[in-house]
Amino acid sequence: MAIPLLSTVLRRGAALVAGAVAMVLLAAPLSAARAPDASRACGTHEAVRRSVHRLVAEDRIAGAAVLVDGPAAGPGCARWSVTDGVADLRTGRLTNTTDRLRIGSVTKTFTATVVLQLAAEHRLSLDAPVERYLPGLIRGHGYDGRRITVRRLLQHTSGLPDYLEAPEWKHPEALRHRHFEPRELVSRALQLPHPGQTWHYATTNYVVAGLIVQAVTGHSPEAEITRRVIVPLGLHDTYWPGDDTRIQGPHSRSYFTDAEGHRVDGTDWNMTFGDVGGALVSTPEDLTRFATALFGGRLLPAARLAEMRRTVAADPDRLWPGARYGLGLIMTPLTCGGAWWRHAGTVPGGHRALVAVGPGGRSVAVALNEIPATLQAEQDFLDVVDTAFCTQGSPIGRTTA
Repeated sequence: MAIPLLSTVLRRGAALVAGAVAMVLLAAPLSAARAPDASRACGTHEAVRRSVHRLVAEDRIAGAAVLVDGPAAGPGCARWSVTDGVADLRTGRLTNTTDRLRIGSVTKTFTATVVLQLAAEHRLSLDAPVERYLPGLIRGHGYDGRRITVRRLLQHTSGLPDYLEAPEWKHPEALRHRHFEPRELVSRALQLPHPGQTWHYATTNYVVAGLIVQAVTGHSPEAEITRRVIVPLGLHDTYWPGDDTRIQGPHSRSYFTDAEGHRVDGTDWNMTFGDVGGALVSTPEDLTRFATALFGGRLLPAARLAEMRRTVAADPDRLWPGARYGLGLIMTPLTCGGAWWRHAGTVPGGHRALVAVGPGGRSVAVALNEIPATLQAEQDFLDVVDTAFCTQGSPIGRTTA
């Protein structure tokens, strides 16, 4: 698969969708593609509109929304959106870019930002071992916190397995109402076999990073991320749901296909299993504001932002060819030149989110309320982002339209 989910088990969940998705989704009511809310001077963004419509019409995603913000070709063109499909299959309410959704692993970029802020304040060292901050947490079964640095947690080179690869997560819907504690999640991970790879995407890394934030500050990582990032940036639709299984405020419903091939509403879910590696609720608008602030230097000193963007090779089987991982960021080449920096997230209930910043500072946020069920659908999802950066008005100056 292409997009890094909360874990590989969620990739298996997406694979389960593939077998039954065709006959289940053919009956789903789909809206006609709507024109983007751009001024006439901006053009129609036809290439993006087509790519988003493909997700709904051909890949049978219930609803998709794209919000683009940043440098543009002319006056009034800096902000525009394209939406297609429905936010709620029961009511037929159309998809939009203001609904809240679960953003999954995009949460990791928020967490990495706060860890780097603490490093800039000399309250922790990225090259210090985990053992310094969390004595005895990572010990046994071949794992040793004395040999794992904070940096390796953030770049997924710690050698820790993902707790979501445990057998009980083969059917995540059975655990959708259960509360999980961070140390419980880490303990479960340490019982799993060693991944055996230099780079291994694991939400376990960010749960441990969150525990380090708590050890250093004396406050929960959720409180620190809220105080340092969410409140200063005015991200009014971004919040930690805790044990509340519902999404507060206007939001899209989300859908998944269960093991019996039935399409299920997966909106209500206890997200404590994602912790600071995947629990946040947000909106495309808030995500673009966050990404713009991060890459604009409002959240980190220049040296720390450069450190965040220093990458290592990622496993193409867990991401995709050409992708590299920094500290809570993924770098991917663009077809029109340059690269985009981003993170994506998927939750088992069906929400998929992505936020990215490309050359010139343009930001793109994508929201889906169903997980792409096939390799082609995953590629179509990535094509939406590439097209949003490379089509008319791109700061790169080339087009894929």
